[in-house]
Amino acid sequence: MRRGVRLAVDVGSVRIGVARSDPDGLLASPLTTVARGRGDLESLAGLAAGHDAVEIIVGLPTGLSGREGASAADARKFAAALAGRLAPRPVRLVDERFTTVLAHDALRRGGRDARGRRAVVDKTAAALLLQGALDTERSTGQPSGELVGAAPGATG
Repeated sequence: MRRGVRLAVDVGSVRIGVARSDPDGLLASPLTTVARGRGDLESLAGLAAGHDAVEIIVGLPTGLSGREGASAADARKFAAALAGRLAPRPVRLVDERFTTVLAHDALRRGGRDARGRRAVVDKTAAALLLQGALDTERSTGQPSGELVGAAPGATG
């Protein structure tokens, strides 16, 4: 397994949840949230640089059937723009089915009321996404998800 901090982002319409791994790639932890919109790519690039991230994981929301809808198209577009901004750091899309539901459940079981605390849910969902990707890489020996190419015209 490759060494180095990984970041994961859970892209929403209002906020982007961010999580990071430890340098050994064993454990994911919630990190922060970033407001979606103007400056979000720069904020994520700053986090990637500040944590010396070797890879960024972007959640790909798919339906139970595996079909991709408008949210998945938005995540793909965002991931391509992020890949252009972060090149040559790899950006990967990883299936994020159930991460938000699991985040709500984990917070509830931990005694935290997630209502009104979407930022906590968003970064917790990113941590669950990242932990799944780390576990998959550890068990298969291969990076999780789909490598993203930069959007045409994107600059790093």
